[in-house]
Amino acid sequence: MDLTKQFIKTKQPCADGFRWFLRHHENGSNYQDLLDALVEAGRVSDACWLLSQFGPTNAVLEVDAVAAEAVVFAGSLQVRGNIEVDTLIRTGRGIQAGGSIVVGQSLVSGDDIRAGGSVRSDGSLEAAGHIRAAWGIDAREQLRCGGDIRAAWDLWCGGPLHVAGNAHVGQDLITQGPIECGKSLVVGGRLSARDSIRAGDGIQAGGTIESAMHLEAGWGIKAGRSIVAEGAIRAGESLSAHEVIRAGAGYGVFAGLNVQVEAWECSARVCACTKPASLMSGWWAGAREV
Repeated sequence: MDLTKQFIKTKQPCADGFRWFLRHHENGSNYQDLLDALVEAGRVSDACWLLSQFGPTNAVLEVDAVAAEAVVFAGSLQVRGNIEVDTLIRTGRGIQAGGSIVVGQSLVSGDDIRAGGSVRSDGSLEAAGHIRAAWGIDAREQLRCGGDIRAAWDLWCGGPLHVAGNAHVGQDLITQGPIECGKSLVVGGRLSARDSIRAGDGIQAGGTIESAMHLEAGWGIKAGRSIVAEGAIRAGESLSAHEVIRAGAGYGVFAGLNVQVEAWECSARVCACTKPASLMSGWWAGAREV
């Protein structure tokens, strides 16, 4: 794609960026060449703006490894080894690495992110598609995933976590913000959020489920240890914990919100070592069988 000064002017660029373009590419430029030139000149924000305006391409960049200050690529990035970028990676389509992906500020993909190792961003992490890591996932700020997210090890997020599809974490999932999951949320170890946890389908954890605000699932909630929230606990179907189920002071525990009362005994069972003091709905079934 060739970009002329008239074409770029129709997108209403900032005055400083347009002057730079006229000085260095008065006769126009190839799209990706212009992105590369902007990054090379330290104008990474202008390169990101350009990508936002003109969108992705079908180009594929295949390399053995990436070690750079910043990367802005309109197509797909396929790396056989590791990706290490000091500041920002932004692609119009997917990112695939045979090893780990480590970014200093921001990682944004227009499609899937797949790594044979870990995925780490010291800022935000965002993918329009799926995110899959053979090891762990670490985002120091917010994490947004437009598809499913899967980490074989831990997932740690320093801000809000939003997953449009399913989330599957092999070990612990810990966030410093709320968790919003459009489908099922399955965690092998501990599930903890410094805000609310909500899932459109079910929630399951091998350890304790802890929410600093409300805890809510469209289906059931099951924990290998305890289910604890500082706000209300709401489940569309059953609630099950080996240890305690406890809502915050003044809040209730609700099971079977999406089930007819006549079906509570089989589809809205509440199991824990002791009956929750604030159980408002559901069928109390006693301690869960080992």
